[in-house]
Amino acid sequence: MKLKGVWIILLIAAAVMVYDSAFTVSETEQVVITQFGRIVGDAIKDPGLKFKLPFIQKAHIFNKNILEWDGEPGQIPTLDKTFIWVDAFARWRIVDPVKFFQTVNNRLNAMSRLNDIIDPAVRNFITSHKLIDAVRKSNRELDTAEVGLEDLEKKPQSHYVITIGREKITQGILEQAQPKVDPFGIELVDVKIKGINYVEEVRKSVYDRMIAERKQIAEKFRSEGKGEAQRVLGQKDKELQQITSEAYRIAQELKGKADAEATQIYAAAYGLDPEFYSFLQTLEVYNDSLDKSSSVLLSTDSEIMKYFKGFPSK
Repeated sequence: MKLKGVWIILLIAAAVMVYDSAFTVSETEQVVITQFGRIVGDAIKDPGLKFKLPFIQKAHIFNKNILEWDGEPGQIPTLDKTFIWVDAFARWRIVDPVKFFQTVNNRLNAMSRLNDIIDPAVRNFITSHKLIDAVRKSNRELDTAEVGLEDLEKKPQSHYVITIGREKITQGILEQAQPKVDPFGIELVDVKIKGINYVEEVRKSVYDRMIAERKQIAEKFRSEGKGEAQRVLGQKDKELQQITSEAYRIAQELKGKADAEATQIYAAAYGLDPEFYSFLQTLEVYNDSLDKSSSVLLSTDSEIMKYFKGFPSK
């Protein structure tokens, strides 16, 4: 029984030793082995099952893939004295885990060192160049209809000429920061500016200017619209007068022709019996001039009384 117990203890001890000595390395990991705090051998970068001395050696695992650094937005003045908020980010990776372990030891310390290196590089390049260089990357023609750019016509075009551009600024930040992170076994893959904005005081004045410019443009459109409306109304009145005049002229011509034809018909009709025409005209005079309240003194020789004496015979 005692021998059996010893074998069980030995098996358990062997299992514990194997468990502590074996470890796996994935495709995204790399390992540094230390013994009593000192690095043993080279870094392990190949994936697979690996072994170390149990209990006296320790495996320190570090990422092999690309990691992210996201800086805190900060207020930075540009070369043309415009204060802006700049938000930058970077991508980095551990290329030498031995150096990394010896200098910064872990990701938390590495992030602190990156803050101390990348933030000043960003500030240095932003303050060394104009705002237009931090915003744009080429000298393509600006669309003056874009919000906030209506004042381009008021300023010389040289004010907006790009001397370096945003891409070269970020490339310069990368080139300035990389030598400083090399001693930590770190490679900067990329540095980019995520966002640029005016500070609150400047932003308010910019928005006020944009609003004023938009109101000015709107007022211009309204004035042009009113002018166009007056032009259309004037054209309409002119055309209406022309149509009315033409219609009146045509009506008068038709009326004149009708009166002429009526006169011809009357003349032809009355020409058949002039004495009867004179009789009808005299009756119309009687009807228009004599009524119940009329009193007329006429001589019996008066021409108008001739039909009271009798209708003349032919």
